[in-house]
Amino acid sequence: MNMKVSYLLFLMTLALLLASAVSSDPDLLQDLCVADLGSGVKVNGFTCKEAAKVNASDFFSNILAKTGATNNTYGSVVTGANVQKVPGLNTLGVSLSRIDYAPGGINPPHTHPRATEVVFVLEGQLDVGFITTANVLISKTINKGDIFVFPKGLLHFQNNNAKVPAAVISAFNSQLPGTQSIATTLFAATPSVPDHVLTKTFQVGTKQVHKIKSRLSP
Repeated sequence: MNMKVSYLLFLMTLALLLASAVSSDPDLLQDLCVADLGSGVKVNGFTCKEAAKVNASDFFSNILAKTGATNNTYGSVVTGANVQKVPGLNTLGVSLSRIDYAPGGINPPHTHPRATEVVFVLEGQLDVGFITTANVLISKTINKGDIFVFPKGLLHFQNNNAKVPAAVISAFNSQLPGTQSIATTLFAATPSVPDHVLTKTFQVGTKQVHKIKSRLSP
């Protein structure tokens, strides 16, 4: 068994333990409930596919096996393996992501409103941290083989200050943890957050707000 496969198995085990110890999503009431992603019925999660139509592909994905493209503004890319990509995760309260970083790349400040996150460094070195509700920054430089925990709902980031690429596997105690990137949420919302709210919040002028909005617009 190669090193990367071992890492993935370790992270999956860790995620399952985390999910059972500190449950985030509601507990399941049956053996499985494979998500019917095409159903028009709206529930807290996804409705179940007919049992006769369930197969192994609902529980399998190789989506995290490949390095993601990091040629974007932030120099990072998140590849999610959540219920929307692996329907068999529905009601199981666990998911994974892979994050790849170019040299100097950043996963900018964001939150996961529905989950605690644990990152495991596959390659490289990262400066990571989160901010408590008391406005205290807790941060550390982590290296290959290290883990770091971001508590549920708290603002956090990862930054690759090295001259080589980096990658992590993230484990969540939710089938769909959700992500709110602070900059995008505030400056690229639809409809737009009013300019006067942003100018007063950040103590800048309207021109600066418009400049940021233009850079972050889809």
